[in-house]
Amino acid sequence: MRNIKLVLEYDGTNYHGWQTQPNLPTIQDTIEDALAKLTKTPIQIVGAGRTDTGVHAEGQVANFQTDSQMPVVAFQKGLNATLPRDIVVCSATEVPPEFHARFSATSRRYRYTILNRGYPTALSRQTSYFFPTAIDALRSNQVCQTLVGNHDFSSFQKTGSDRINPICEIYEVSCWKTEPYVYFEIEADAFLRGMVRAIVGTILKCMKDADADTELHRILEAKDRAAAGSSVPAHGLSLIRVEYDNVSDLLS
Repeated sequence: MRNIKLVLEYDGTNYHGWQTQPNLPTIQDTIEDALAKLTKTPIQIVGAGRTDTGVHAEGQVANFQTDSQMPVVAFQKGLNATLPRDIVVCSATEVPPEFHARFSATSRRYRYTILNRGYPTALSRQTSYFFPTAIDALRSNQVCQTLVGNHDFSSFQKTGSDRINPICEIYEVSCWKTEPYVYFEIEADAFLRGMVRAIVGTILKCMKDADADTELHRILEAKDRAAAGSSVPAHGLSLIRVEYDNVSDLLS
């Protein structure tokens, strides 16, 4: 059996997230259906990040096992000819048998995009969150450094999540502005369900406080979702990169 790694880009607007769900369109199901048509056999695919409903990806990584002997480039071309236009295979490579898109990953990086001006957009309405109140990106960048390190992120975990261990390590978090957009990026070894959206919503909430640093630290230490701010909408979020340790596992 060969192990094939895909790097994927998709617009999650029309899908109920990555993971298979009964009677609902998902990214995983759509790709598996396309692979079945291409190889004439059922194939299960594994994704590095289980993006939620409406969340996008610029650098999702997935892998699957197959006994098909078609050239690896044919997987990319064949899938792109079969998949709907809102899912694209950026690359396909053959990787060692032990490579696992999810469990081999050392970190994932997400970006949240906010349209920060007085009027909405007709063009990027599905990939950015319209927030008309002015955001001080420089100050927000300073405040969010509170989150860097190994912490219990229970305050930012979606209610009802089945993850038992709420400990994650954030390697890097940043906020910057390129008119008219404000961007938040977070890279961590793992993420709780809804964590990035809750963090961004909480930072926006904390920025109304005179001592935003202290308030964000208090929320983090509370380990209570009720202490944090509301989550920002899913459509502004994108999985942009997944990192791997071994050279053979690096993104193509």
